[in-house]
Amino acid sequence: MPICPPSSDSSSPGSGGRAWVFHGLALGVAAAAAAAAAYLYRRPGGFRSRAVGIIPARFASSRFEGKPLTPILGKPMIQRTWERVMLASSLDHVVVATDDERIAECCRGFGADVIMTAESCRNGSERCCEALQKLDKHYDIVVNIQGDEPLIEPEIIDGVVMALQRAPDAVFSTAVTALKPEDASDTNRVKCILDNQGYALYFSRGLIPFNK
Repeated sequence: MPICPPSSDSSSPGSGGRAWVFHGLALGVAAAAAAAAAYLYRRPGGFRSRAVGIIPARFASSRFEGKPLTPILGKPMIQRTWERVMLASSLDHVVVATDDERIAECCRGFGADVIMTAESCRNGSERCCEALQKLDKHYDIVVNIQGDEPLIEPEIIDGVVMALQRAPDAVFSTAVTALKPEDASDTNRVKCILDNQGYALYFSRGLIPFNK
């Protein structure tokens, strides 16, 4: 199964500016500049019709422990994210994948479906894969939505799903936004170069081209 790299430290299309969707022909690239990354669970032939949104969330973060449960205007961050994801029209199902019962209990409390995953998952992509294997139904497209994106735009989620549906040769799609001049030298902002058909050519934390 193709795995899309996590994007927890990349620039968010929801933070301002127009977002574009590109198609990926191959995997194994560095972390993509995306707020939502969709990757394909392949099925020979046919239209990719069924899409599931999976929100990986863990409590034991080394940088911000308990971040999914941090309140934002009276609601935990994970609830804010889930509510935005539920507005996407392209998803047939949305689940939260977590390894912590505190997060699971919180999510069940506001009505989210929860799948428990192993603590050994090294990143959100591995957590999504485990959750996918535990789902009862088959899905053609899996959208990996960062649990710390309470302002994610539903239109971006729909965009990455439609990109995969329209490009049968694509393995994954993600969203990018125009780079702000002040972020050019920030290595936490992953840069992407696209061709004129919206296919990704390069990913880099430095400027492209960049003289090391």
